[in-house]
Amino acid sequence: MASNLAKNSDEAAGCLYVKVSMDGAPYLRKVDLKTYNNYREFSSALEKMFSCFTIGQCGSNGDGLSESRLMDLLHGSEYVLTYEDKDGDWMLVGDVPWEMFTDSCRRLRIMKGSEAIGL
Repeated sequence: MASNLAKNSDEAAGCLYVKVSMDGAPYLRKVDLKTYNNYREFSSALEKMFSCFTIGQCGSNGDGLSESRLMDLLHGSEYVLTYEDKDGDWMLVGDVPWEMFTDSCRRLRIMKGSEAIGL
C-alpha cells in the first residue's frame, strides 16, 4: 500500500518513472518520461545512460566509441528500443505519437534486434 501511495504522489507531482533494462546490462535504470519532450531527447538520454554496455562491441583496437558508432548500435539492427504498454503488450518505441507513448508506457527494454522480430 505504501508503494501505491509513493507512485500516486510521483504522478501527482508531474513525474512518470519507468524502469529501463538493456540486454547484457547487469542493472536497471529508472527514468522520468515527463522530463523529455519527444523521442529524440529521450533517445539521446538513453544512449548516454547505456553507452558503457556497447563499448565492448566496437572491437579491441582501443580507438574508443565514436558518437556515430554508438548511434548505429542503438538505432541500427543490433539493438531495438521496446516498451510494455498498459495491456502488457510489447511494442516498438516510436510507433505512436510521443504523448500516447508516455500515457501507455509501463517499462522499457533495449533488446537485441534478433529478439524483437515480430513486435
